Amino acid sequence: MHAFKSLVVAAAAATALVSTSPAKADKLQDILNAGTVRIGVLLDVPPWGFNDESGQPTGLDVEVANLMAEDLGVELELVQLTGTNRIPSLLADQVDVIISAIGATSERAQQVMFSQPYAAVQLGVYGPASIEAMTDPADLDGRQIAVARGTTLDLWLTDNAPGANLSRFEDVASTIAAYLSGQAEMFAENSAIVVNAQNDHPDAEMELKFSIRQSPAHVGVPMGEHNLLQWVNTFVFSNKLNGRLPDLQEKWFREEQGNLPAL
Repeated sequence: MHAFKSLVVAAAAATALVSTSPAKADKLQDILNAGTVRIGVLLDVPPWGFNDESGQPTGLDVEVANLMAEDLGVELELVQLTGTNRIPSLLADQVDVIISAIGATSERAQQVMFSQPYAAVQLGVYGPASIEAMTDPADLDGRQIAVARGTTLDLWLTDNAPGANLSRFEDVASTIAAYLSGQAEMFAENSAIVVNAQNDHPDAEMELKFSIRQSPAHVGVPMGEHNLLQWVNTFVFSNKLNGRLPDLQEKWFREEQGNLPAL
């Protein structure tokens, strides 16, 4: 009898401890409570994100960020990022989510949780008409290729074309400028950025010389924030169905979205 009483008392004490323990923070609820979502975007990578003639942020990712804030029912705080500080900014809690033309890789997934893709482009290596098209990564051996540091393209070429001479630059603008000035004979980029670069430099030769693969873009959320990730996936799903995300891809990339691979 005495032992049973002690067990009941111990159970009651454990219940009291559980009830007084602080609840785990939830990023989705924090955003709703704050009435603001901080979304990290790139503003130096048109047409993903850039400043228009009046200095206002625009582009595919900026419009997706506005749409996300609208669906959340909160105010949007845009935070300008660079390609190299996207994940560090999320880890440092400087942003709540990143919508920054980022591709999902197994390495990045050790630090960030990725949503289902909301857009996709084609990755490739571009160059002048004088260079023949290639089909084997080994064909890139010895080629001087400009690439933005830390991007999916940089990682892919490093792993799959070790014989290529990669010139790494801090951003897309510097990468394309290096190609245009002759610092590199080729450059690696995605199809949407190349379309924009061709508009800005109609006399420059930017032909696809080596096709790498399709590259979906994902929303990144902090590790462990499953409620937020589930909401973002629902946001992507519903805005694919209602046509808003496909319309944005066609507007900014001039190509139909088509079927995107599931993560």
